[in-house]
Amino acid sequence: MAFITAKKHQQVARFNTTLLASAFALALPATVAAEQQADAAAKNDTQLDAVVVTADALEAKYKAEKASSTKLTQPLVNTPQTLVVVKKELFQQQAATTLSDTLRNTPGITMLMGENGNTATGDSIFMRGFDTQGSIFVDGIRDLGTISRDTFNTEQVEIAKGPAGADNGRGSSSGYINLSSKQASQEEFTSGNLTLGSGSHKRATVDLNRQLSDHSAIRVNLLKQDSGVVDRDEVEDDKTGIASSLALGLGTATRTYLNFFHVEQKNLPDGGIPTVGLEGYYNAAFDADPSSTFPNGGPNAGKTLAPVDTGNFYGSKNDFDDVKATMVTAKIEHDLNDKTTIRNTSRFGQSSQDYLLTGVNAITTTTGTGAAAVAIADPANWTISRSRQGKDQQNQILTNQTQLNTSVEVAGLTHDISSGIEFIYESQRNKTLALPTGTTQVAANLYNPSTEDIFVNPLHTGASTDGSTLTSGVYLLDTIHLNEQWQLNASGRFEHYKTETDIVTIQGAATPQNIPVGTKLGSAVEASDNLVSYKLGALYKPAANGSVYLSYATSQLPPGGANFTLSETANNINNPNLDPQKGTNLELGTKWDLLNDKLALTAAVFKSTNKNEIATDPDGTAVQVGEREVRGVELGLVGAITSAWQVSAGAAYMDSEITRGNRSGTNLTDGGVIQWTPEVTFTLWNSYELPMGLTLGGGVRYVDTVSRSSNTALNIAKTSVVEVPEYWVVDAMASYPVTPYVDVQLNVYNLLDEEYMSALNNGGSRYYLGTPRSFRLGVNVQF
Repeated sequence: MAFITAKKHQQVARFNTTLLASAFALALPATVAAEQQADAAAKNDTQLDAVVVTADALEAKYKAEKASSTKLTQPLVNTPQTLVVVKKELFQQQAATTLSDTLRNTPGITMLMGENGNTATGDSIFMRGFDTQGSIFVDGIRDLGTISRDTFNTEQVEIAKGPAGADNGRGSSSGYINLSSKQASQEEFTSGNLTLGSGSHKRATVDLNRQLSDHSAIRVNLLKQDSGVVDRDEVEDDKTGIASSLALGLGTATRTYLNFFHVEQKNLPDGGIPTVGLEGYYNAAFDADPSSTFPNGGPNAGKTLAPVDTGNFYGSKNDFDDVKATMVTAKIEHDLNDKTTIRNTSRFGQSSQDYLLTGVNAITTTTGTGAAAVAIADPANWTISRSRQGKDQQNQILTNQTQLNTSVEVAGLTHDISSGIEFIYESQRNKTLALPTGTTQVAANLYNPSTEDIFVNPLHTGASTDGSTLTSGVYLLDTIHLNEQWQLNASGRFEHYKTETDIVTIQGAATPQNIPVGTKLGSAVEASDNLVSYKLGALYKPAANGSVYLSYATSQLPPGGANFTLSETANNINNPNLDPQKGTNLELGTKWDLLNDKLALTAAVFKSTNKNEIATDPDGTAVQVGEREVRGVELGLVGAITSAWQVSAGAAYMDSEITRGNRSGTNLTDGGVIQWTPEVTFTLWNSYELPMGLTLGGGVRYVDTVSRSSNTALNIAKTSVVEVPEYWVVDAMASYPVTPYVDVQLNVYNLLDEEYMSALNNGGSRYYLGTPRSFRLGVNVQF
């Protein structure tokens, strides 16, 4: 087969209390004002009748006109940045249920598996050469935790590419991903879905919106899923969710939204599959006789090493990945006039992840020990060591954000302005787990692992890391209309942050033993600084439906900015004495709305750079001079070609390089490629509705070869699985309306049954299998 990581708490409490009081103080009068205005409007004889909007003959189901963020005031065609919007109509047609699945509709994104022996969980996203897991937002507010996000309450997913510090503050050089949530509206509807499929997939969702009065409504979304994973023994993916949105003052000058979100996951996690026997696999045990796969004669001499069964599960049936996530959001909007709106948003969010996972590690090919060792035993007797990985992590965010949007005339020029102030508290607490002293996990038979083995469970050691960041920021985004053809964009954000990390370690054995073994040792590290980010753009409109733009944007990621964990180690990138990493993006692009604005065509060339990384000089000194760069081209096409034909496509070419890396040691990265960054990626999905109502859809995804290492000194001949080979995947869909309210939908994944890796770990020893050919049959109800 070819197959292709007590003072501080008082301060926090005072901060939390202040924000919550602010939110409710704003919510109460706003709600009263909304009802008063509603009554006044009902008595106003000049009030216009309700307008019912119907789709025209050419409806662009996949195409969005704007991003959901009110910070971005212009339509997508006039936004000088690569910004991909994936609407629910598209990912529901694909029966895509997670954020990771949805992101397959944009090029230049890969998924990570883990490093340093650990297995990554959740949405481990790598975009345009940089880790993006810490830059995921929900309705413009950062979402914390290494969890997998479901899309049952998502209206659309927005992918902003390139540094965007002016939009959201600290972040990676790749950009950010925002999930726009479903909100209550004045429209009444009920929709539901029930889907069954391969891998024991069972999923049901309900989306219900009801008017409570002429100016209030409620929306409720429900989720229940009980699933396995196709061709993976024992692995489970189970979740339950509820999301509600209460809207008051709809259709009036003052609107209040109270949103609640809660999801629970009870999964049995997957530690991966050994890469033994795959293309590029290498084992040092074979060096004794490189002329044959199995040296030293015997019944296996010259035979090809077989891969393991892709269904093999190397963990325990008692492994678990339990996730709970809750968000409560209050948003108040008030129109001061027809051009000016003020908004205040408060959110409390909390998530926890508790998991126990079995990872697969090194392979033992010998039998016996010492002089009795046999050079290479029968592969049926080979074993693989296993690690028992535990995580106990809690994340919390509390924020209050006030925003003012206005359009003003200054010196004959129109300025569309979005400005605001934000206060954000974020924290993450990790409790350390480890195997009891003197215990090890028994190895598994490589080709025939058993869940009946004795498994040692890691225990809390008493060590922990407790980090938090308190941020206050102000921003201004201004679009200046010089005339009908020219506009300038100038955005800036200033923020002050303070990060604190409290670390508890456990004293181990030492010489001399000055401190008793098992003593808890505490330390604290903190950092505070100011960050400034900006974005500049010039846009020319050769026609009303098109634009050509040039933009430059920056972002900064300070020490501890990704995980709230500071380090006192001198050459650690999270040392508070180091400067923030700085990202820049220079982009030249064009956007066109064609076919009466129903089809969007985009193209952009870009250069993204990240500076201030840690690198070694030739003498071995670690200095903050590291730099990486990604140059590329990205194309996009989304919308309706005819009244029956919908399309979404994207292609990206990325030339990545570590322009200043390590120049000494065994890990030489200077001049190397950026790991997990494919040179070419392509994605296409389209659907066609036949006259009798049958809709046929299909798509293809291509991912070029992906390197797992940036090390230029690797001996490829003696390094195992150094890259993920390229692959093509074809998917298909058919749906048919049985009645005006009910339709059935069949999705076929990996139609050609391509065998490929969806993710590989940093060491090349384990991988995740891409979804084999599989099916899902769903019933959709809407009335």
